[in-house]
Amino acid sequence: MAQFFDLHPDNPQPRLVERAAEIFRTGGVVIYPTDTCYALGCHIGDKAAMERIRRIRRLDDKHNFTLVCRDLSEIATYARIDNQDYRLLKSLTPGPYTFIYQATKQVPRRLLHPKRKAIGIRVPDTPICRALLSALDEPILSTTLIMPEDSDPLTDPYEMREMLGHCVDLIIDGGFCGTEPTTVVDMTGDTPAILRAGKGPAEALGL
Repeated sequence: MAQFFDLHPDNPQPRLVERAAEIFRTGGVVIYPTDTCYALGCHIGDKAAMERIRRIRRLDDKHNFTLVCRDLSEIATYARIDNQDYRLLKSLTPGPYTFIYQATKQVPRRLLHPKRKAIGIRVPDTPICRALLSALDEPILSTTLIMPEDSDPLTDPYEMREMLGHCVDLIIDGGFCGTEPTTVVDMTGDTPAILRAGKGPAEALGL
């Protein structure tokens, strides 16, 4: 059965954060809260853990995972960002947006959009995510926790434990964080284009 950590949403306990980071590092699949929905995550370099997430959500190999990053400087390691985009991202991160960018060579090939060589990146605005990412010192490979038969994400960590306790390694209870996903913005063209309207307001993008 999965371990179950109750983390304080504003002041996550350092001892539990470090234990959670170690589970990520050693190939674990983790359910954790973000500033939009609960997510399934694993270490960026762990192919086996990524495949476990695919099986849980019944995703095909065309599904695009997101790199959940600590800050703007970490984003720049994995995405090709010009100066104009940098100013926009600085104003919108951390926040409820996922940005699609051309990937750098630091991104494993298996994570890339097969035709465009693009990757989704985001910086959540929540103390738990910040603490986890700081302890890991690298991004979390992530996807929203939506079960195959559902249209909305799971919201109750105790229900998650009942349903998924046998197929993940850790569930982090950080309280209720909602069901509205991020706003997804394609940054690979000449101007930003919203691919999915979500929690992040479109007006902030100047669109």
